[in-house]
Amino acid sequence: MITQPITRIALISLLILSGPALLIQNAAAQEPNDGFTTDFNIEDCRFTSRGENPYFILLPGYQLILEGGDEVETVRVQITVLCETMKIDVEGIGKVKTRVVEEREWVNDELVEVSRNFFAICKRTNDVFYFGEEVDIYEDGNIVSHEGAWLAGEDGAMPGIIMPGTFLLGSRYYQELAPDVALDRAEHIAMDLTIETEAGEFENVVEILETTPLEPGEESTKFYARGIGLIIDDDIELIDFGFVSDCHCKKDKDEDKDRDLKKKHNRFFNPFVKGQIDKDRDEDFKKKDSPFINPFVKGQPEKD
Repeated sequence: MITQPITRIALISLLILSGPALLIQNAAAQEPNDGFTTDFNIEDCRFTSRGENPYFILLPGYQLILEGGDEVETVRVQITVLCETMKIDVEGIGKVKTRVVEEREWVNDELVEVSRNFFAICKRTNDVFYFGEEVDIYEDGNIVSHEGAWLAGEDGAMPGIIMPGTFLLGSRYYQELAPDVALDRAEHIAMDLTIETEAGEFENVVEILETTPLEPGEESTKFYARGIGLIIDDDIELIDFGFVSDCHCKKDKDEDKDRDLKKKHNRFFNPFVKGQIDKDRDEDFKKKDSPFINPFVKGQPEKD
């Protein structure tokens, strides 16, 4: 069979008609075909840099603190949603305003890493997309490396999903899509778990197994609690969470909504954690949101 070559005019017409979707599909096609999703129909998304889905919170000022270790080594990780945003230009999608989430890690009280991660929520699906990170690796107080840094739109990198809006068992997808640099991928292992950490006892917990083709055989297991976020990351677990600052971002129309959400996610009166009460609320409000009658908390007595 003789195959006729595509004429230059026909090729140009095809590119014009296909538009951004073709560019995104081509980028995804360069990634490994290993059963993990790389094409998220991101061209259909309208993004917001603040908000939440059931297991991931992007509200300025929200913070998680995890700790763990043994007699030889102690690890502390502090994750904070900053007031800062960053616009990232991705071919085929355009400029997306992302939220900056800072992660600091100490080993034996010595700072070893600071990363600035860029996330945005797709309004249509409530998926939280990961657009890249800036990384500073420290030794003896000095920055010695930026290993693992990547940014969507540069060097063939595309956004991945850090947490879907709907948790489905068996789902497999890429969290990072930066060829030869960052290719973390996730698999949903379990849901409806009950787990206790120093920060409280949590129900509706999900388990995610992370791997990467860049380091075959390496695995990381994470647990996320509904309405809280990350509560276990391998050997470290949540010891505290809540809002550490009253962060009002400029030109924001959703401050009232944010204040309500901050009450919901504050450790000191969070309805998703067992045994927490806000003494400043009136009695009716306490009854409504009391942890003793909240469906997300284990071992609650029946109402009177």
